[in-house]
Amino acid sequence: MGSCMKKILLIVPMLHQGGFEKVCVLTARLLQPYYQVKIVVFDSRDIAYDIRGLEVADLHLPSRPGRVAKVWNVIKRGFKLHQIKKNEGFDIAYSFGPTANIANIVSFGKAKKWLGIRSYMDMDSPRQIRWFCGAADRVLCCSEQICREVREKFGCRNAVTLPNPFDMRQIEELAEKEEAELPWKEGRILVSMGREDAVKGFWHLIKSFALVHEALPDTKLMIIGQGGYMQYKELAAGLGVEDAVCFTGLKRNPYPYLKRSSLYVLTSYNEGFPNALVEAMALGVPAVATDCMTGPREILGSEYGILVPNMSPDADFEPKNITEEERRLAEKITALLKNEAQMEHYQEMARKRAAEYTTERYLTNIRKWVSEDC
Repeated sequence: MGSCMKKILLIVPMLHQGGFEKVCVLTARLLQPYYQVKIVVFDSRDIAYDIRGLEVADLHLPSRPGRVAKVWNVIKRGFKLHQIKKNEGFDIAYSFGPTANIANIVSFGKAKKWLGIRSYMDMDSPRQIRWFCGAADRVLCCSEQICREVREKFGCRNAVTLPNPFDMRQIEELAEKEEAELPWKEGRILVSMGREDAVKGFWHLIKSFALVHEALPDTKLMIIGQGGYMQYKELAAGLGVEDAVCFTGLKRNPYPYLKRSSLYVLTSYNEGFPNALVEAMALGVPAVATDCMTGPREILGSEYGILVPNMSPDADFEPKNITEEERRLAEKITALLKNEAQMEHYQEMARKRAAEYTTERYLTNIRKWVSEDC
């Protein structure tokens, strides 16, 4: 253990699934050798991540419907967090996501407040962002674009950029740990990963894939993530590609599935910093992604993958409605899959870019800020 045993509290709503939840657990593991670290969750049901060896406390205050219930929840979460901060003497409280940020703010106490802005969708509430900036000792933004806008639009001088960290060695080890269970023995697989949520634009992906499959019949599509996906399954059936599309459900270890894939396709119309994109790239999977508000452009730039214009947020599950943007995406994917030399190039560039998002860089930044704030 280090000589300066500062105490750091990490606050997250749940550890069920999702990008910032995964980052919270990895953050705790990275900080453990240097600080006393504790994770506080509002609800510990259905934890999807490995928390062995970590101290995790459950406030037993899950989200509740109704305005009055939500306000009461905020008050109770704030009170319980205040008691934890006060009784255990935390130096820094670092929260992940809007609801955790609010609880962190209203909990008061001497601990310095670090608020994490993890998605560009958070920017849809300017009043909340102003509140965060005024109440926080640091605002940690997962992308340069978000940080720039927080500074310029809201005058938040204490905003800093902290891209998500990735343990490349662990990703590679987990990818080899087991075999992916797929319905197909052969064929090139397009993959995307995320929960069932309209923001992921998976209807665009399925429609574009149908055009790719028509041109390249050996191609398959795999979507990894929790959800029933009934509308998406019906869309695939309506397009006649249901036998070539697989919904795996939530995978605690998705890396064997990513490694088995030929191409990662991201169709989100809004992101913060898409973890799954970098994780696929770490395994040498080339990427095609929408140029949504933040994330893909920062990661892929002009040389590490292929960007296509952002796509419509208006969900359309009618099989006969194929838009020009969906055709354009299909053309880009088809052209790339047909070009073996270009595929090999982007495989190499994907690994190279992913390797820049190291846990070492992430840890160095946090330790520097801890020293400055304590």
